[in-house]
Amino acid sequence: MLTNVKNPPFFYGYTIIIAGFFMQTVVWGISNSFGVFFDPLINEFGWSRATISGAASLGFLVHGISSILLGNLSDRFGPRVVMSICGLFLGLGFFLVKNVQSVWQLYFFYGVVASIGLGGTDVIPLSTVSRWFKKKRGMMSGIIKVGTGVGMFVMPFFINGLLIKYGWRTSFMLLSFITIVSVVSLAQFLVRDPAQKSQFIDNETNQALRKKNESEQGLTFAQATRTRQLWTICVIYFIILFCVYTVLIHIVQHAIDLGISSTVSAGILSTIGGVSIFGRFLMGVAGDKIGEKSALLICILCLLASLFWLQFVDTLWMFYLFGTIYGFAHGGFFSLVSPIVAKFFGTKSHGLLYGIVIFSSTIGGAIGPVMAGTIFDVTQSYKMVFLILTALCTIALALTLSLRPLTCNKVRVD
Repeated sequence: MLTNVKNPPFFYGYTIIIAGFFMQTVVWGISNSFGVFFDPLINEFGWSRATISGAASLGFLVHGISSILLGNLSDRFGPRVVMSICGLFLGLGFFLVKNVQSVWQLYFFYGVVASIGLGGTDVIPLSTVSRWFKKKRGMMSGIIKVGTGVGMFVMPFFINGLLIKYGWRTSFMLLSFITIVSVVSLAQFLVRDPAQKSQFIDNETNQALRKKNESEQGLTFAQATRTRQLWTICVIYFIILFCVYTVLIHIVQHAIDLGISSTVSAGILSTIGGVSIFGRFLMGVAGDKIGEKSALLICILCLLASLFWLQFVDTLWMFYLFGTIYGFAHGGFFSLVSPIVAKFFGTKSHGLLYGIVIFSSTIGGAIGPVMAGTIFDVTQSYKMVFLILTALCTIALALTLSLRPLTCNKVRVD
């Protein structure tokens, strides 16, 4: 006679949520604060902003490439050891930056070494969460990504305090120690799937008839690559990051060009960061309630509306309204990508497939800001840039509408 499995006193999946949240806060908080180091580097070396920005752009591409490898390694060997190695790469990269004397060193230490470790910060914890949660997968992914928004608020102030007191070289050394200790310590709480803790996905009890843990169901990597849906999602997120990072890099300068002070213009980014926290959580929950595709459509419509509005923005209140609408969409995009991959392809090869989508998106994120800068240099205006972004966002909307669930007779899709 079969009996139900009793609920354990504590579901370990929540531990993974907490660990992922704080890893996002520390790592993305530091990474997104790279601009704080511009003035010290310019003052010491006389490098241009374009030169320093190049290190961040290179890092973005390396982050995307390493996400594929690290997602695959996490699928095969588990998240604990792979995330620990990522923490060591991050810490080593930051530590080496303190010794920078030339541009190539900045590009290699920050753009390559540290960014290899950065590649695991999303794919590993979010892929792990997808194996522990199904019913609340979007909400839990959203909670982890809220950590990114919190880091965007906390770390710039913290790092600025370090710069004032210790200078940029010592600040990078201290950040390297903070990163290694926090990431490696938190990585020890990551467990690949519920089976390793003798638990079940979503902490369900009626699992006696299941011969295999549901966290391991879905398409193999080879099967997924033969589907139109995978490459459609890659193109959608290529466009999304193309638009998102173009706006983040250029919106402050656009406001300054229209006569708004640099200090006040920076508040637009703060608005985006603050509203994104709500977007990350609410759209993660929405993905669970109305489906990931529907939630993504809402985010794209918000992005499209904000880009259309941007064509006419010329006063501060209009910028803040733009930042509110755009920030909500921005946050939602990053909470939905992992659940979307799990929804369409299951979790058997989730880390590797998620890494491919991240890589596709980082290409867009690297190209977009450069394209915008080039167009502005030629036309002395962002008008053409905003029109291109609006057109691309419309294409992303159409592609999302075209997504259909997979049907597979051989493999059940989660």
